Amino acid sequence: MALGLESPAPPIKVENWLRGQSLTSFQPGKVYIVEFWATWCAPCVAAVSGLVQLQEKYRDSGVEVLGIAASERAQTAEEARSKLDAWLTEKLPNLNYRVGFDYTREMNKLWMESSFSVGIPTSFVVDRDGHIAFIGSPTQLEDVLPKILTGSWCISDEAKAADAERIANGERTMPIFAKLTPAVKAQDWAKALSVVEEAVAVLPDDLTFRVLHADLLLHKMRDLQAGLPVMRQLVRDAINKKSAAWMAQAMHQLFDPANDNSHLPRAERFAMGNELSEHILAVNPPQRGEAPKFVSYPAVAQYYYESGNKDRAIELIEVTLKSLDGPAPIPDNLKQEVMPELIQTLANYKGQKACYGSLCATPQPGVSQSTKAQAPEERR
Repeated sequence: MALGLESPAPPIKVENWLRGQSLTSFQPGKVYIVEFWATWCAPCVAAVSGLVQLQEKYRDSGVEVLGIAASERAQTAEEARSKLDAWLTEKLPNLNYRVGFDYTREMNKLWMESSFSVGIPTSFVVDRDGHIAFIGSPTQLEDVLPKILTGSWCISDEAKAADAERIANGERTMPIFAKLTPAVKAQDWAKALSVVEEAVAVLPDDLTFRVLHADLLLHKMRDLQAGLPVMRQLVRDAINKKSAAWMAQAMHQLFDPANDNSHLPRAERFAMGNELSEHILAVNPPQRGEAPKFVSYPAVAQYYYESGNKDRAIELIEVTLKSLDGPAPIPDNLKQEVMPELIQTLANYKGQKACYGSLCATPQPGVSQSTKAQAPEERR
């Protein structure tokens, strides 16, 4: 049976508690948020700020947050522990919840694998009786946690349907990732492509696999004959879905300076970029600030910059910077990740020093203009 709604919570198996007092078992009457994350995962780092706020907001309601670092990358446990401890000291000096370190991956087996959770960050909520009340993205906690505290969530049709869908998706994707991850690590692109094509055939609406399909063909294998039709279909589907996330990821495949795009047919690349840009700006107009801009605007700006419309590129980066503090502000930790890249890009585009608030950047001569403030991806 998969770990899911109303299952007894698995045991806590960590090697060290790097922050906060040790905890060996869940105490009845308390609600626990068990968050799996890693320092190398940008969406995880962004989620930390939200968890700090949740811990402060709900502490008096008996809520405790546990951060579980079970996916740190290092050659040895001691090296991973040391790096994590230094990172916590530098980045989160005022952290208000426990952080446990596990290099053995025992916690991953007990919690992540048994629940068919395929990526981080993933949040588990353990209710006052020691049972699982929620498994999913930390972005959902603000809405779900109050319902868990009142006891209305687990008995709701919404919760049961969401958990059933999560398990069904996990059952389909976990075997795929089990084959895909080692192939990618070994840079066996032919094997990775075979696995991804299998995944796309079964899950054509999974954005992660669709983007990876295009990336493998165009940028890893540089196979234009096979890659361009895949890219064209990704663009068409993204536009038809009217999804800013899909369109942003398609744009990044075409205009991310981290990739060498010189082998792509220039005319077709810019034609796809033009169409995507128009639709992205229509779905999320510059004058409306309720939707985040940093997800898709940097790639659109790069398209305009490479097209020769430098003023429009500068304008879009400036709009993106202003949106960080707009009607829908992003968490502080994510803002700190995104803002320096945006300011650097602005300086590169302007060819002169650029500032936003107290942060400034000067142009980087000989460095291609970078737009790394990309859409957070939860699968790692």
